Amino acid sequence: MAGRAEARKVELVDEVVRLVGARLPAGPGELVGRFVRRYLRDVAPEDLLDRQALDLYGAVLAHFRAGEQRRGGATKVRAYNPDLEQHGWQSTHTIVEIVNDDMPFLVDSVSMELSRHGLGIHLIIHPIMTVRRDAQGRLEDVADERRAADDGWQAESFMHFEIDRQSDEALLGRLEEDLARVLGDVRRAVEDWPEMRRRLDEAIAEWASSAPVELRRDGEVEAFLRWLADDHFTFLGAAGYVLEDGAGAPMLRQTTGSALGILRDREAGGLSQSFSDLSPAARERARDPAVPLIVTKASSRSTVHRAAYLDYLGIKRYGPDGGVVGEHRFLGLLTSTAYNESPRDIPLLQRKVEQLLARSGFSRSGHAGKAFLHILETYPRDELLQTDEDSLFEIAMEILHLQDRQRLRLFLRRDPFERFVSCIVFVPRERYNTALRERLEGILKAALGAAESEWQAQVSESLLARIVFTFRTPSGVPGEIDVADLERKLVEASQNWIDQLRAALADALGEEEGNRLLRLYGRSFAPSYQDTVPARAALPDIRHLDALAAGRQGPLALSLYRRLEDAAETVRFKIIRPDEPVLLSDALPILENMGVKVLSEEPTHLRSGEGRAFSIHDFGMQPLLASPVGVDEVRTKFQDAFLQVWTGRAENDGFNGLVLAAGLETRQITVLRAYFRYLLQLGVPFSQSYAERTLLANPALARLLVELFEARFDPARAEREAAVAAIEQAIEQALDQVAVLDEDRIVRAYLALIRATLRTNAWQRGPDGGPKEQLSFKIDPAAAPYMPVPRPAYEIFVYAPFVEGVHLRGGKVARGGLRWSDRREDFRTEVLGLMKAQMVKNSVIVPVGAKGGFVVKQPPASGDRAALQQEAVRCYRSFLSGMLDITDNRVQGNVVPPRDVVRYDGDDPYLVVAADKGTATFSDIANALSRDYGFWLDDAFASGGSAGYDHKGMGITARGAWESVRRHFRELGHDPQSEPFTCVGVGDMSGDVFGNGMLMSRQIRLIAAFDHRHVFLDPDPDPATSFAERQRLFDLPRSSWADYDAGLISAGGGVWPRSAKRIQLSPQARAALAIGAESLSPAELCNAILKAPVDLLWNGGIGTFVKASTESHAEAQDRTNDTLRVNGAELRCRIVGEGGNLGMTQRGRIEFAAHGGRLNTDFIDNSAGVDCSDHEVNIKVLLNEVVAAGDMTLKQRDELLAAMTEEVGALVLRDNVLQNLALSVGQALGEELADARAGLMRRLERRGRLDRDIEMLPSDAELAERRKTGGGMTRPEAAVLLSYAKMTLYDDILASELPDRVYFLNSLVKYFPRPLRKRYPEEIARHRLRREIIATLLANSLINRGLEVFVSQLGDQTGSSLTEIVMAFVVARDAFDLVPFWGEVEALPESVPSALQIELLVAARQVLIAGTRWFLTSARRPLVIREAVGRFQPDIARLREALEEVLAAPHLARFREQLARYSALGIEPPLARAAAGLAQLVPASDIVAVARGRVGEEGGDLLLPAAVTYFALDAALELDRLREQLRGAPVHSRWDRLALGSLEDRLSEVLRRLTARALEHGLGRSGPAAAQEEVEAYLEGLHGHARYREIVEDIAAAPAPDLAMLSVAVGVLNEVGVVAE
Repeated sequence: MAGRAEARKVELVDEVVRLVGARLPAGPGELVGRFVRRYLRDVAPEDLLDRQALDLYGAVLAHFRAGEQRRGGATKVRAYNPDLEQHGWQSTHTIVEIVNDDMPFLVDSVSMELSRHGLGIHLIIHPIMTVRRDAQGRLEDVADERRAADDGWQAESFMHFEIDRQSDEALLGRLEEDLARVLGDVRRAVEDWPEMRRRLDEAIAEWASSAPVELRRDGEVEAFLRWLADDHFTFLGAAGYVLEDGAGAPMLRQTTGSALGILRDREAGGLSQSFSDLSPAARERARDPAVPLIVTKASSRSTVHRAAYLDYLGIKRYGPDGGVVGEHRFLGLLTSTAYNESPRDIPLLQRKVEQLLARSGFSRSGHAGKAFLHILETYPRDELLQTDEDSLFEIAMEILHLQDRQRLRLFLRRDPFERFVSCIVFVPRERYNTALRERLEGILKAALGAAESEWQAQVSESLLARIVFTFRTPSGVPGEIDVADLERKLVEASQNWIDQLRAALADALGEEEGNRLLRLYGRSFAPSYQDTVPARAALPDIRHLDALAAGRQGPLALSLYRRLEDAAETVRFKIIRPDEPVLLSDALPILENMGVKVLSEEPTHLRSGEGRAFSIHDFGMQPLLASPVGVDEVRTKFQDAFLQVWTGRAENDGFNGLVLAAGLETRQITVLRAYFRYLLQLGVPFSQSYAERTLLANPALARLLVELFEARFDPARAEREAAVAAIEQAIEQALDQVAVLDEDRIVRAYLALIRATLRTNAWQRGPDGGPKEQLSFKIDPAAAPYMPVPRPAYEIFVYAPFVEGVHLRGGKVARGGLRWSDRREDFRTEVLGLMKAQMVKNSVIVPVGAKGGFVVKQPPASGDRAALQQEAVRCYRSFLSGMLDITDNRVQGNVVPPRDVVRYDGDDPYLVVAADKGTATFSDIANALSRDYGFWLDDAFASGGSAGYDHKGMGITARGAWESVRRHFRELGHDPQSEPFTCVGVGDMSGDVFGNGMLMSRQIRLIAAFDHRHVFLDPDPDPATSFAERQRLFDLPRSSWADYDAGLISAGGGVWPRSAKRIQLSPQARAALAIGAESLSPAELCNAILKAPVDLLWNGGIGTFVKASTESHAEAQDRTNDTLRVNGAELRCRIVGEGGNLGMTQRGRIEFAAHGGRLNTDFIDNSAGVDCSDHEVNIKVLLNEVVAAGDMTLKQRDELLAAMTEEVGALVLRDNVLQNLALSVGQALGEELADARAGLMRRLERRGRLDRDIEMLPSDAELAERRKTGGGMTRPEAAVLLSYAKMTLYDDILASELPDRVYFLNSLVKYFPRPLRKRYPEEIARHRLRREIIATLLANSLINRGLEVFVSQLGDQTGSSLTEIVMAFVVARDAFDLVPFWGEVEALPESVPSALQIELLVAARQVLIAGTRWFLTSARRPLVIREAVGRFQPDIARLREALEEVLAAPHLARFREQLARYSALGIEPPLARAAAGLAQLVPASDIVAVARGRVGEEGGDLLLPAAVTYFALDAALELDRLREQLRGAPVHSRWDRLALGSLEDRLSEVLRRLTARALEHGLGRSGPAAAQEEVEAYLEGLHGHARYREIVEDIAAAPAPDLAMLSVAVGVLNEVGVVAE
């Protein structure tokens, strides 16, 4: 490595020489070239290699030019900043160039002076050039090697210094002057050195001859001086002085011509200024002959060789009388040899050491003697020389006693001339550091009044470190120095922080505990911490550290405080964390959101004695408030808020500023935050940041809002109403002072929402005794601000930092799934849309609609699926807990409110949930939570768990939707179970709805499908083969289309990932999809699949794939599928089956239906899932009571549930069948229902139950337009209306006394599977939801028979109440035995045309309507269901069997005609007969009423005669024709309709009256034929008959009989026989 660097240096130097040769003439160029090589020869390669050759060339050439002309003895100094333009080279540093005669001490002395100026040295180049100059000093040559001077060559010093850049020219000028002065000192010292050495010899000789004998006797002085002369002293200056008398004290005057070296140009013949500066007492000592030699330090520093104070050697001169007459003065520096030699080898010191040892009494060979000698040997040499023997002995003994004792000692010595004080300080070695030395130096310097100081430190293997301080005291040494006090101060200062901490811990905690903590943490603190934190102030930190280590404290230790020296507007916040540091990026956002500006951070990292790491972060902060913060008032709140945010129990946002701004606690802030999060979901037109700023700007209002919340809901609050009223008044008054309208609106939104809150769990406590992590509110939607329509009946909002969710209910008994939503910003909008669908979907089951959804706010950053699922479960549990927290319970039949909850609503114990998107496997979690809460529903809380019905295993949702598909196919004349059909779909075989759906028929030819992962194409599939493969995929866990056996896919098909860029389409695929493009993107291909010309589009996926052409993609509210979505009018399939939710927008459905497509809605098609769940819940509610009573074990219950799976499925699917038939009946009636449906919608709107715009139902005007072209409501629209009618009817029935009637217990029993009916009839009768189940069954029974407009119509026409209408309906239904009839019609085989099936249902519907009206208007009042059915049903049944025996000829002919037609169309005889006889059921009611009414209990014997007479009269009076005319009469208003209904009732009444009178006259005892003749003869004799005949003939001749004509006819008929009787 070094060799390579040297080689590169050679190359660089060669390049510089080449530049010289290229740029300079040959002669000078050669000289400069030799100069370059010599100049750079000894420079280290690393100092040159990063430089450009051109810059080196410039630097060397510049120095050459500087020394090119120099006379001998001259010094050339230049300091400058080379510039490329001016000098031809450049440097980032300032350059100092010096050319001087070669002599010692040059580089040292120049470097010293540069350092004195505070300039850093970056490079020194110092070649000694051997040069030859001419007489004028011009450089002639440069030798490669040094040559002898007598050859004309001389050595010169070329010095190149690169120093810190200085651009001030004046400063550079002063620097040149100072360097020249220093170099002059060096020259003078070097030039005069021989003379100074000779002068010392003369001084020694003089002293030896003139000094008093007693001083010369031992020769020590002379020996010492000769020792100095023997290269132990570097002579820098010398002079002779004579002692003169002065004013009050002697003076020293320099002998003229005696000055040498650095003294040569100073004080020539004048007084010694340094001597004059001494005190008179010190100057008097100059006369003392007993002290012949003065060895001390001079008052000035050396400018030559070493940056130290000059050593002063004064040799007194004696007169003949032995008195002192002057001195020989020498200034210089003791050499390193002088410092390194043993004092026992140095004259003068040798004697001093021996005398001190003798004085100590220690043996030289003993331990103490050796130690004593070692002290003297290592004693500071200057001090050893200068200290008198007495003082030195005392100090040495003290040091000896100090050995191995770790304590501080101070030894202080005054300079006899009071120019300085030397202090020797011993400190324990382990405590010594620069900081301590500086502290000690500062204390001593202040105490001694010193101007400057210098120091030397010795740190050896000894336990004590030694520091020698020399303090210059130009003003003299203070008279009194209390050394003990000064030492005490030094001890205090030298006590290291650990010592202070030890004492503080012992004081505070006792010695044992204090020492334990000191061992663990005392030596762990960094110096930076110790420098800023007093030891006693560290105690709280140590306590926190120990608590964190022991787990007695949370994840952090926190402290909000203010130091005594801090300004009022600043505070400090300390965070201590174990194991890892607190990152600024984590802490700063929290603190800033809490309303402070972080000004500084002082971090400390430490590791305890046990090896555990901790970090301490001390933040300096400025609260962003107008007035100073009271730390004591907010400390606990601030610390708690930070900790809650740090641990994730509170969110990090601007609301946290309310801790300082309003003095709120974390939980109080959470309430305000949660309310605004809910407002955001409602659609409040303000951002959260604006709400935060509003509350921070109005802290008093923020406090009042919290106080209002607490006054309303704190369970312990006394005088609640008065407190609430007072706070509300205060809020209103404060709002008057809010100047910004939007801020006013935000606060009022808070106020309204708090008022709309019915319950909260805010005062409940978790297992740790603190507030629960979730906060929940039960809201009254009718009172909530910004609530979008439709408003649910009840709503719960659950908030936690990691989850938010809403649960919307349509009523107290409501049910629906909880979904894991991915729409964080508007999940309530998603849930509201689903709840609307659930409301209509739930119209078939007991509970009304409900829906819930939650969002995972803190998904794992890793994106790991398992971790995400785990977090979702946590969120789900918290969401459910929040709801259960504020839900009433049932205990031993009584409703028990939740603890610590103030309720502003009535009892509300019913809360049932279900699985939904993302929560399909969560039911067991929900039920376990229900059990933990002791909730009365137990595992009926959530359906579909491990002890419930597995919807996927049952395939119940898909099976229900398939019933809709079969209905559509049947009405198209196609049997999907036996005839192949084409299909495309959305989903994959691993999914419940899609997978089960695609296994519903072996005739499916699935040509294409897609999900979010793949696109599947099979242009010409074999039904059997593809079915088997789909079955395999369905059975394969977590399968995808990629698992489909490619070998089973028909030619041109395949499976492609949705991530593909383009997909090439085969001719077969293009033909199957009826498209021309040869390649498409995956989204485009999915779009084409949706528009494929197939029989069935089966949706089993998640997303909205079809909209209306009038809608934007944004209105579909599913951004994921915007690129592939199609319009309803673009669909080319014949049927859509909606197994999945929200696959189409409602307008998209309507558009598809308007273009001839067949479909229902998602809530109709996939209602089986929720229906199954409802059955499960209601069965569990029943059986859990049995289990609780001890009559069944839980295991037996679960086994029974499993055994009933198939029957439960059958009960559920029947609802799907009936809903489809109801829609088909409605479509068949079409025009006939148009006015009634419009009227129903208007009535629902008036009641506030329906908003046509929201539900996309047509207006009256739109319906009128459709009717002009023969149209009406589409099937999807009819489905919505059907469901609303059912929901309304359910509510009305539930609010009535109908569910309490004993008659309906039989229906209640039939709701449950047969094993339960048989084993637990009494328990069923006591079912907790019996009223709701009965109300549901009654509503379904009415609406599922196409009677959605029935109740409102009959109520309007008859003025009857809901109870009366429903009772009459049930009597008519059961008296006419319609339930078995419906069952047979529904079971008709596929061979029977669908139209005929619907025709029969329509006929039954008409009969049921007429029968209900009859029982309302004609039956005995009050109507008792069981009694009425018991009275009418048997006789009506008898009449149905005897129709051929009682019908008059016209009636009989129609009966036989219908019977023959039905039979010919494939209907079995019993059903054909029942169907043909439907028209006679209402007349049969008349007949039974007449027969029983005439003869009482024995009237049954006259049943058949009454029937014969009745029908004969009907035929004779041609009432069928009159009825047809009534039904065909034009209707112009509601009143026309009421009038027509009344006329039909009067016809029935007249016929009953005439029949009764005829029976009294003995008619009807013979057969129908004879009876006809008898009746006609009988009528001829009745008053008014002839006139009736005339009227009837006139009406028959009229082209269009109107209502007036028909009213007259009925009126005349009513008079027949009245007068005659």
